Amino acid sequence: MSANEAVPEYPVGDTSRLCLDPWYRTAREAAPVARVRMPYGGEAWLALRYSAVRLAQSDPRFSRSATADAGANAPRMVPGLPPAGSVLTMDPPEHTRVRRFVAKAFTARRIERLRPKLQQIVNGLLDELTAQGAPADLKRFVAEPLPVMVICEVLGVPPGDRDDFREMAETIRSIVYTQDESQEAMNRFLGYLSSLVAARREKPGGDLLSALATVVDNGDRLSERELASLGVALVAGGHETVLNQVTNFAYTLLTNPVELAKLRARPDLINHAIEELLRHVPVHSGPAFGTVAKEDVRFGDITVRAGETVIADIAAANHDPRMFGDPDMLNLDRRDIPHLTFGFGPHHCIGAQLARMELQVTIGTLVRRFPRLRLAVPAEEIEWREGVLIRGVEALPVAW
Repeated sequence: MSANEAVPEYPVGDTSRLCLDPWYRTAREAAPVARVRMPYGGEAWLALRYSAVRLAQSDPRFSRSATADAGANAPRMVPGLPPAGSVLTMDPPEHTRVRRFVAKAFTARRIERLRPKLQQIVNGLLDELTAQGAPADLKRFVAEPLPVMVICEVLGVPPGDRDDFREMAETIRSIVYTQDESQEAMNRFLGYLSSLVAARREKPGGDLLSALATVVDNGDRLSERELASLGVALVAGGHETVLNQVTNFAYTLLTNPVELAKLRARPDLINHAIEELLRHVPVHSGPAFGTVAKEDVRFGDITVRAGETVIADIAAANHDPRMFGDPDMLNLDRRDIPHLTFGFGPHHCIGAQLARMELQVTIGTLVRRFPRLRLAVPAEEIEWREGVLIRGVEALPVAW
């Protein structure tokens, strides 16, 4: 970058809707990374190409914990500071140890056993949508209640606690990245999860929290604090994302009638369709935090110096033409979709399989049950959330 080139403010352009500003394409073609000014903490390098994002997220020369250690000086999207001591900001060997326990408990078979219960939850929510009558807000009646109901099942929250848990989860998801207001709410939530962990160790159930609480590896097991931190990661990382992706995916299908017709004609395409939607639809306006180079690292002709932060732009990578033909087109017939939506490397999202299943069941059931589903207002009249980390609509009125 020459001295005369201005460093753009990140994120670039309008991030409320489900498309990327043309700047990302231009910058990605110019170099694997670009210099940007973050909303908080100063400048950083933005990884734009698929290969650059994978490198920044998996190479041991980058540190998550150094981002937390930098505190207010960490270049970031949000005012709050990276959560030190969380699984989200751990480096090996601590992170490796925690993920080993997660791998033992969050097995594919155990997650899949949740599918019938998830189907029951979705059926009940769609019953309520039907009872409301058209037009109805898909976000209010389906997308908003779904994720916390699923998390309650995953963590084994007792029925009598679920209203309180839902309130705490709503608070955590809305303020988890603010600096001044979140600590009291977070402490309350951690306290509840710690008590739930203790109860599950005393009397395990069939839920995933019981599995995490009781799994032993060479005589070692996770502490209550570590388990509670994992619970927070599941809620903070999955709740807001799944909520908005349900409506984002529905909107995308309803405004792409050719692709929607493919799914209606071939319901068995749903799992593959979700992978293409995960690639095509941007989730975040930008990642909350980055990683710090522990030594000089080359990205093509550019050297990221030790101590500098790299922010991985997943959406730009998922639209990299070096990996995906016609990347800006939604194509449910696309093959080989190694998208990076759930991250890459050791910090690959711990709830990825669960989120996939939530989206498969919800979108698949919606398409099958409402073959004439459509937007109840013109697409240009849909209101989008402004100035938020997760892209999404204010409401999604639909008819059938």
